[in-house]
Amino acid sequence: MAFTEQQYKEMSTKLQQVKEEIHRFIVGQEEAIDYTLYAVLADGHALLEGLPGLGKTMLIRTISEVLDLSFSRIQFTPDLMPADITGTSMIERTPDGKQQFTFQPGPIFSQMVLADEINRATPKTQSALLEAMGEKTVTILGDTKKMARPFFVLATQNPIEMEGTYPLPEAQMDRFLCKILVSYPEKHELMEIMKRTTGAQEIGLQKLMNTEGLLAAQQMVKEVLVADEMLEFATDLVVATHPERPDALDVVKQYAMYGSGPRGLQSLIKLAKARALMNGRFHVSVADIKSVAKPVLRHRMLLNYEGEASGKTADDVIDVILEKVQQGVNQ
Repeated sequence: MAFTEQQYKEMSTKLQQVKEEIHRFIVGQEEAIDYTLYAVLADGHALLEGLPGLGKTMLIRTISEVLDLSFSRIQFTPDLMPADITGTSMIERTPDGKQQFTFQPGPIFSQMVLADEINRATPKTQSALLEAMGEKTVTILGDTKKMARPFFVLATQNPIEMEGTYPLPEAQMDRFLCKILVSYPEKHELMEIMKRTTGAQEIGLQKLMNTEGLLAAQQMVKEVLVADEMLEFATDLVVATHPERPDALDVVKQYAMYGSGPRGLQSLIKLAKARALMNGRFHVSVADIKSVAKPVLRHRMLLNYEGEASGKTADDVIDVILEKVQQGVNQ
């Protein structure tokens, strides 16, 4: 192990300070903050889903400020074009009177990119993010350009039932390490939000980490230990989402159309490692895996017509999977 136990504890303390600094501005939304930070530490992308006005955009902007990362925001609309995201080559006149193509980079070339209301844009425009999210490169007119390091796409979306939205294709959904549900704040949280946002006092955020510190934290996450028993537990969870298996759970056979693939298992382990680091440990526990199972698997499980008609959600099915797989481990 390249890092010492003391270094892990120091990094965990620093990350808790980051979380506390975010809470100085963001009220509540404990899970959203935790899982977004886990995704950042795991060097992955996150999708935040919730109704408009719940603070999704402000949360992502606050995280970028506290981590001192270059930030850009793309407001997705039905008329947004791929070149508006990636950039384009323009003809410019040189001092000697000649003309040449000059590349004007788009907002994708930042360390933290907020894809705001991503499901309001057409599938063609959504696909402009696929290469950047998967390969961390962008190809324009045959020229491949590398993204900044670290690089994250943190996207927000409104529930699909709302008007003027385009469902994200499964291939793009799978690129997101996790899907985070942002819920309504409680009454006392609403009152605190009003105090912080409608008064004269402005809250100045401290930059508690930089690019080098974040890259070091990401390397620590990679080196967090995963015992074979933990890996088997995570694998059992992913396998249990497959409805076509002869030994599939009844609830999965009845309500699921498709389950999670290998990328789901990779995401499960990465997020579990990030959670372990945040809690000052250098090994993954069952609690880590169980905690991140829903954010990792909920957008990778597609329910069939019966599941949707009966009002079931992917989280309901995952709850049963977690219970049954845990029983198998304990036996």
